[in-house]
Amino acid sequence: MFIKLFCGGDGNFLIVKFNYSSLIVEKLKKINDSRYIKSKNYWQIPGDRKVLKKLFFLFKNEEVKLDESLLRFKNCNMIINKKYNDLLKEYTKVIKLSGYSTHTYKNYLCHLKRFILYSEGKLISIRQRDIESYLLYLLEIRNCSHSYVNQAISAIKLFYKKVLNENQIDINLTRPKKKKRLPKVLSLNEIKKVIQITHNLKHKTILVFIYSSGLRVSEVVKIKMNHIDIERKMLRVPQSKGKKDRYTILSDTALLYLRAYRSKYKIYEWLFPGRGEKHLSVRSVQKIFKKAVSKANIKKDVSVHSLRHSFATHLLENGTDIRYIQEFLGHKSTKTTEIYTHVSKAQYKKIKSPLDQLLKNQ
Repeated sequence: MFIKLFCGGDGNFLIVKFNYSSLIVEKLKKINDSRYIKSKNYWQIPGDRKVLKKLFFLFKNEEVKLDESLLRFKNCNMIINKKYNDLLKEYTKVIKLSGYSTHTYKNYLCHLKRFILYSEGKLISIRQRDIESYLLYLLEIRNCSHSYVNQAISAIKLFYKKVLNENQIDINLTRPKKKKRLPKVLSLNEIKKVIQITHNLKHKTILVFIYSSGLRVSEVVKIKMNHIDIERKMLRVPQSKGKKDRYTILSDTALLYLRAYRSKYKIYEWLFPGRGEKHLSVRSVQKIFKKAVSKANIKKDVSVHSLRHSFATHLLENGTDIRYIQEFLGHKSTKTTEIYTHVSKAQYKKIKSPLDQLLKNQ
């Protein structure tokens, strides 16, 4: 016998479906506020944590299948953790020992949990074609990006190779090619508008630092005062992407904003503190930028990361050697940095359209 769990409504309750069994019905009746919805032929139970604990206790001898709709359920993590606790603990240990960043660690766990729900928990008996079916589902049904699907492949392969020791799963998992997109860049005038329209000094200083030094949003929120070398006008970015330290430039203007900011705000550990003893969240900075772009009436589809792209592009247009830009951005290879040559207008200005020459001779 088995029951299958679905997410109900807006994620606040669970739907239980099963082939009729008086034994299952008797167990469901023991759960407070459970009720049979006759018109839809399923049972509905509350979604709180106490109910979930009782559900898994009552059905410990039956198979509990999980539907993908549970991703919308507020206590989805508790359900998956309850059923796959040992496997997830082992997977967590593998990710951490592999030296992945916190961001990648969270993403890999989420990818595995989504795959668990899609496969209805058939992790042990899974076959190659089941995984390939899931990848097609991500690409064709959910319209996920190729980068997203590539990361899903990496997460699933790591689980089977390191946790279940299933090396055969590694075969024929072809990675979809990444779409090549040019970075979205703001003009100097648009950067000026974004900064000037932001009146909150803390918010303004954050945006100034991102553009001044070409920072990722995850890097700016973690700045500490001892990362800033005022004499050399440099900013140390410790353990950034790829687990490496780097130095980048810090402008005179950014230092002026820093001085004004420090005279107004007390700085303890983080330059840009959030709630309690934590630094400001990435999401908060994204909201700050989005609000500023809207107020500045900029219609481009840009994100806070566009400030970093703009930093690199404007340096290139000013004649800065691409190898220095590579160092400032923390790129492993100049090939990554070369993408900015495709959006820089410095060289394009020298090229004349043949139409101009044609009309000139008339």
